[in-house]
Amino acid sequence: MLSIGSVAPYHVIENKSLSVSDLMEIIQSRKPVLLSEEISNKIVRCREYLDNKITRDESALYYGVNTGFGYLQQVGINKEEIQKLQFNLLQSHACGTGEKVPLELVKLMLLTKIYSLSQGYSGVQLDTLHRLIDFYNNDILPVVYTQGSLGASGDLAPLSHLSLPVIGLGEVSFQGKTYSTEVVLKKFGWKPITLQSKEGLSLINGTQFMLAYGMHCIYHAQRLFDWADLIAAISLEAFNCNVQPFHPLIHEIRPHEGQLATAKTINKYLKGSQITQAKGKQVQDPYSFRCIPQVHGASRDTLGFVQKTFEIEINSVTDNPNIFPEEDQILAGGNFHGQPLALGFDFLAIAMAEMGSISERRTYQLLTGKRGLPLFLVDDPGLHSGLMIPQYTAASVVSENKQLCTPASVDSIVSSNGQEDHVSMGANGATKCLRVLQNLEKILAIELLTSAQALEFRKPVKSSAVVEKVVDLFRKEVEFTKQDKVLAPEIQKSIDFLQKVELSSLISS
Repeated sequence: MLSIGSVAPYHVIENKSLSVSDLMEIIQSRKPVLLSEEISNKIVRCREYLDNKITRDESALYYGVNTGFGYLQQVGINKEEIQKLQFNLLQSHACGTGEKVPLELVKLMLLTKIYSLSQGYSGVQLDTLHRLIDFYNNDILPVVYTQGSLGASGDLAPLSHLSLPVIGLGEVSFQGKTYSTEVVLKKFGWKPITLQSKEGLSLINGTQFMLAYGMHCIYHAQRLFDWADLIAAISLEAFNCNVQPFHPLIHEIRPHEGQLATAKTINKYLKGSQITQAKGKQVQDPYSFRCIPQVHGASRDTLGFVQKTFEIEINSVTDNPNIFPEEDQILAGGNFHGQPLALGFDFLAIAMAEMGSISERRTYQLLTGKRGLPLFLVDDPGLHSGLMIPQYTAASVVSENKQLCTPASVDSIVSSNGQEDHVSMGANGATKCLRVLQNLEKILAIELLTSAQALEFRKPVKSSAVVEKVVDLFRKEVEFTKQDKVLAPEIQKSIDFLQKVELSSLISS
């Protein structure tokens, strides 16, 4: 284990609440993490309390400490077999399948598991937590699979795969390659940890699979919201829209926070535009333009609610049972149940799918040959199809998002012989939500490709400084389409542009 004196810089895990942005900053800084002395002492006290408790009262059954698991809760385990019980638990529950979890999400899983266990209510050994920190600090990332969790007894299967390397089993990714854990432990001179009572359950009970996906989705969604507002502003200009619907007075009498913020942002982006100030506007524009504040704003408010839910989870203890040394209590409950997160994923997926739906409608409108724009935004339409088919692609992806938005949280299935009879399906909601966000990025990229093309036909009249700057930078990556060509590479270039350009620095510079 790294010591504080040997590492600079580092991040010390302390007893304080963290936000999504706090944890993402820790991840992105690539600083090693260390436990504060206060946290280390709390973990040791909790472990000592648990050991003393089961030694003093050998006849008492404590779930997962000296009993079997799930439906086998009434089966007592001899103290001589407790270590084997925990070892068997990790092996038997490592039943993941499907695709491998992306490594950046595995690292988030490690970090959130470290934070949950560090609160000192789980009874783990300090050595066990140190080993997880060793994996995190050295980018030794366990191989975890996307399928297998019901999101109820925690993310049992994914967290079992995350924890197998602690006991010397499973596979890990290290320096770009996949190895058996045994090989990497030998390289570092580490021995497998011998788990004590309850530790296996502490490692695999919890919501860290869902939580890692949630943090990633929230962070990704925030960036896409910023792009969606800016791309919408470009489309407003390209379609020669009336900006009256963005007047502050309209939004002050329906003051949803997201709506107010979106209208303010659009007005900021369009400040100083010659196109906006031109006469001869239509009295009212289609809803996909006129109702941007209401639609984008409602989705923004949804993100705010979901973020609050996940930030509570970041700072929570989600294994079972929970140990309270000061109160002399070992309490079995259901903090591992993923229902709050499952509902959050479904809500966020729906909100982000709506952002894609309205974006595709703006793309469609720009291709209709209205407002002085050529049909399909190309000279000589007929001989050339122009940007006709990218809209098809956007429509296809929008439709896929609608299908993905069937709520996972309304589903449930019985497991463990009826003991676990209501589950959240939050893990399925997590992977679906991420897919929706990835699709939204594609839809917005196609709108940007289309709106930038349309804006060219407004020249020599200029848009705002912000819009002109962004479009000029975009043009360095994606050329104006003069005649038909293969457009798949242009769509990918547009996606790459959204991914690599830091919008906040671009707008502020």
